[in-house]
Amino acid sequence: MQWIAKPLLAPLLLWYLYRQAGMSLIGWGLVFAFAGDVALLVPGLVPFLLGMACFLGTQICFLLAFRRRAPLLLPAAIGYGVLWAALNVLLWPSLGALRIPILVYSLALSAMAAAAAGVSRTVAAGAALFLLSDLLIGLGAADLDFAGRDLIVMTTYIAALLLITTGSAPRPAAPATLTQPAPHRSPQPDARP
Repeated sequence: MQWIAKPLLAPLLLWYLYRQAGMSLIGWGLVFAFAGDVALLVPGLVPFLLGMACFLGTQICFLLAFRRRAPLLLPAAIGYGVLWAALNVLLWPSLGALRIPILVYSLALSAMAAAAAGVSRTVAAGAALFLLSDLLIGLGAADLDFAGRDLIVMTTYIAALLLITTGSAPRPAAPATLTQPAPHRSPQPDARP
């Protein structure tokens, strides 16, 4: 099921987005996400690192797209920066050889989430869910597993990409309303006493 469903998600969203607005940075982010999804289906350290590199491309594309649309909100930047630092300090002892790759990737992920906060509530929620999904993957990499983690990872990831894509798609233009011209009035003669 995972081999079929996971690789289909990003291409379906890319098709939806492309029909709305053509290719964009969000679209390129979905291309990288597709490649990352395929890489992460294969077990092992090398496919994991390859998948992380692909998702780094996703985060950079999303970050650039969001920064073009809205200014960076200082509270979001501070909040996600503190979260990034705290989580890396907590997980650092358990990550082994993945310490530096996760440090770099999580920085890009946190910057993307901070940038999304200024775009819209939908996009901000999607970015926060993306961060949560990848945090749960990071817990697995640190050997901090729990029952149902894979299901939560997949659910939050699907919701994240859906919210980011739909929140980034241009809104359809409202139909133009027909206005009737004002009735023509003939000039009134000056009324003088």
